[in-house]
Amino acid sequence: MQDGLGDVALRSGCIMLPLARYRFRFRCTGASRLPAYTGSAWRGALGHALKKTVCVTHQDACPSCLLYRSCPYSYIFETPPHPDAKKMRKYTAAPHPFLIEPPLAPEDEMHELGLTLFGRGNGYVPYLVHALQRAGEQGLGKGRMPMKLVEVRQAQPADSDSWVPIYEPGGTLRPHPPDIPALPTAPAAVRIKIETHMRLQREEHLVTPDTFRFSDLFSSLLRRLSMLTSFHADEPLETDFAGLTQMARQVEAASTQLVWKDWTRYSSRQKTAIKMDGLLGEIVVGMEGKTELWPYLWWGQWVHTGKATSMGLGKYSIHAASLPNR
Repeated sequence: MQDGLGDVALRSGCIMLPLARYRFRFRCTGASRLPAYTGSAWRGALGHALKKTVCVTHQDACPSCLLYRSCPYSYIFETPPHPDAKKMRKYTAAPHPFLIEPPLAPEDEMHELGLTLFGRGNGYVPYLVHALQRAGEQGLGKGRMPMKLVEVRQAQPADSDSWVPIYEPGGTLRPHPPDIPALPTAPAAVRIKIETHMRLQREEHLVTPDTFRFSDLFSSLLRRLSMLTSFHADEPLETDFAGLTQMARQVEAASTQLVWKDWTRYSSRQKTAIKMDGLLGEIVVGMEGKTELWPYLWWGQWVHTGKATSMGLGKYSIHAASLPNR
């Protein structure tokens, strides 16, 4: 994610959201096949296994439960805002403190699953390790492919590609504290490569390649970072939201290569197929005179943006780029 972007210039102090990234290595032990994209399957399996692990009242609906605001499952998967929260008063749930990053292509024997936890979500690592281990054993996908957890690794530091082992089944879990990604100096131009379906909305309509504006991506990202820090960190994001949004609206991508990809997933909870179409591809954006936007764009690599981020959608990476000749 940092190729060609130079040395780290400063810590991203304006966004105080500690995070940690984990990788779970599973060995597939069955003969069934996994779906092409396992993010939805893993999210459902994790939620089911976590609730089985921690729920003591066994109520069907969480909001009416006495433990609603103190239960690990409720915090991670229901994520109710505090009754006195100034933000999201009209909503029943805040952004979840986690996201899943499944492999982008089917694997045969070994399967590697990424998990990122934000802020106070890192206090629930033992619950999530146990739940994912159980979810693998119970099987994934339509054919219930059984998986055996082999190892859990953690990125050290969180924004690096250096992974250290922190757990093997039967051993002791030794996670490292979360940290804040470092912010490189802004390059003259960046290439934003969208790696999983990005579902952006403007005026309650999905943004397509023909209607895409840079401000669609940036506004969604800024809103997500604001909410994540408000509900899961000690220091909510304080910045010139109106000024940044206005600046983003003035940005025109120097190059846009976006496509619309169809995807339909089956929801076992809703017992129906759900369309999850979205954007893939890349855009090139000049940073000259717009460096105020840079910290948020950089942070987007860790938090994703758009709809359904918890199952891995809205993932992108940033690379230094050259502006095309005009």
